[in-house]
Amino acid sequence: MGRAFEYRKARKLKRWGTMARTFTKLGKEIIMAVKSGGPDPVSNSRLRVLIQNAKAANMPKENVERAIKKATTKEQEDYKEIAYEGYGPHGIAIIVDTATDNPTRTVANVRSYFNKCNGSLGTSGSVSFMFEHKCHFKVKEKEGIDMEELELEMIDFGVDEIFADAEEGNIEIYGTFENFGNIQKYLEQNEFEIVSAEFERIPTDTKEVTAEQQADIEKLLAKFEEDDDVTNVFHNMKEAE
Repeated sequence: MGRAFEYRKARKLKRWGTMARTFTKLGKEIIMAVKSGGPDPVSNSRLRVLIQNAKAANMPKENVERAIKKATTKEQEDYKEIAYEGYGPHGIAIIVDTATDNPTRTVANVRSYFNKCNGSLGTSGSVSFMFEHKCHFKVKEKEGIDMEELELEMIDFGVDEIFADAEEGNIEIYGTFENFGNIQKYLEQNEFEIVSAEFERIPTDTKEVTAEQQADIEKLLAKFEEDDDVTNVFHNMKEAE
């Protein structure tokens, strides 16, 4: 098993605290997908997979349809995707992914969260070299699938790690960020049911902290996750046993 599996096993990425926050995040992503590729999921592959993500998160169908409709109106502002990098308390590297219609507001908020929790906002590239940018697909297991053969076949499409999650009945697929579209196309053409697809940043190494230090870092992470402009938070903390 590779790094993505080990990281996931050690610490499944924090789920959003409330369903409403998850729906806000998905709604923004749907709006951005529609603005860049149109409202028809048949011709818009990114929208197609986001609709699956929404289904996996139990987002009501009317919420999805509302977001698609909203994206086609002239009143809807464009969202910009911006990643902020910095260090939290105890030297933990953090990347904050955002989607915002007001970058001035967002950067001010992100900086204030770092400052209030004894961290510091860095410049672009200051910590991203410590993470691998990956795409992550969850697909339903298919009967008679040989995992080794599937992995060998998908290597050519940019996949570098595949493993089964027997607990959920899914196959987890990690690949390079750049090959998201190629992997999605392969899965759809080979009739895999995509449960969800997202981007993750996997730390190349994790930093051990004490339980007390972890509590300090969690305070900062909670501030980020309460901000509606924030879509994801990644860090290289190894949680205390």
